[in-house]
Amino acid sequence: MLSTLIELQRLKRLDRTGWTLRGLPNGTESVAAHSFGVSVTAMLLADRCTAAGVTVDVERVLRLALLHDWAETRVGDMPRTATLYFGSEARKQAETAAFADIVNPVDTNGSYANLYNDYEHRESLEARLVKAADVLDLLIEVLALERAGARGLDEFWQVAEKPDFNLEGAAEQIVLELLQSILKARRELHPNV
Repeated sequence: MLSTLIELQRLKRLDRTGWTLRGLPNGTESVAAHSFGVSVTAMLLADRCTAAGVTVDVERVLRLALLHDWAETRVGDMPRTATLYFGSEARKQAETAAFADIVNPVDTNGSYANLYNDYEHRESLEARLVKAADVLDLLIEVLALERAGARGLDEFWQVAEKPDFNLEGAAEQIVLELLQSILKARRELHPNV
């Protein structure tokens, strides 16, 4: 267990590449900070869904959110542009293999691998909520950076143009309400957008 925990410490210092490529200073956001944001967002979404009568396994949501980027300890935080060069299939294979190697010492019953597979394939409502939280956390971070004066981040808002989180009913409504509140806050910050 110790070797896995030590390896996961790297996420605290691993910068999110997208910010670095846009000229923001090192330390703008680490992968671990992003995972925290995803976890909090996913938990709040799950709680709202539960309150609206949707059956959600909140423990599963939190587990998915916490481990969704563990592979990055070995392959790094590859930006979307990397997919243009490596291809999405090669990227997925590398991340899946890295994740398996990281959790192998602690995954005696395959539960971590099953969670990761669920997240990658969005098989469960919980995995789809975490993916929505992943996108929403990105947008919240972009909004926070823009409020602090960062410019040139417009491309990140493209993920909000045609979001397809593969949700339905109350879960979809809750996610879209949060998305709309983020977009409203950005319009207030940049009225010409």
